[in-house]
Amino acid sequence: MGRSRYKITDPALPHFITLTVLHWIPVFTRPDTVTILLDSLRYLIREGLTLYAYVILENHCHLIVQSQHLDRDIARFKSCTARQLLDYLKKNKVKQILEQLAFYKKAHKKDRAYQFWQEGVHPEWIQNEAMLRQKVEYIHQNPVKRGYVDEAVHWCYSSARDYAGKEGLLEVYRGW
Repeated sequence: MGRSRYKITDPALPHFITLTVLHWIPVFTRPDTVTILLDSLRYLIREGLTLYAYVILENHCHLIVQSQHLDRDIARFKSCTARQLLDYLKKNKVKQILEQLAFYKKAHKKDRAYQFWQEGVHPEWIQNEAMLRQKVEYIHQNPVKRGYVDEAVHWCYSSARDYAGKEGLLEVYRGW
């Protein structure tokens, strides 16, 4: 049986996770690359993943998610999106990013030419409503703190709009 890098405390409870592009390379600067992440999350939501909050920035994303098979769903998300994003970068001849993904690839990953995601996700179990509120706020304020927008609802690749009563890009569960 394979080892899992994901230590999910209790799959019946939400977890805060961060997914980071290898060496913090800015890949999600084009709508097409962000769409790959959004479509993969939509698929997992249809398969039973509960998404509480999210934000996608240029080189990482934060999610609060829950699933009966969260470790498997995270692995599926990373694998599927990595394949699609690498295909996109090759098709569009984004050589500089591909060269970086090859250069920074971990030495033990001999079965592939590129590594897209950093290893691990460091899941953090959401233990109570106060912690959930704090993590949702952190996620939504991320683009504001970086100076990308003045208000969280102005960042379209986030669940901040959903929490403000507006329609967002993904189905977000706010029934907590």
